[in-house]
Amino acid sequence: MSGLKITNSDWEILKIKLQRKYNHLSADDLSYNEGEEPQLINRLSKRLKRTQEYIIFTLSKQLADLSSNRL
Repeated sequence: MSGLKITNSDWEILKIKLQRKYNHLSADDLSYNEGEEPQLINRLSKRLKRTQEYIIFTLSKQLADLSSNRL
């Protein structure tokens, strides 16, 4: 679907960044297991009222520089 691949270790960092940027997201909204990218993207797009393309772009941008504190 998206070509986006998120490992569980990358997700731990990415999840913290998303919680800081979107502080209304719950633990359920951010639940993820490796290989469940489509479910995560769909859930986040509904919860954030954004398109799936926006969610993929945001996640991809964060994944490109996980060590940065930028959101």
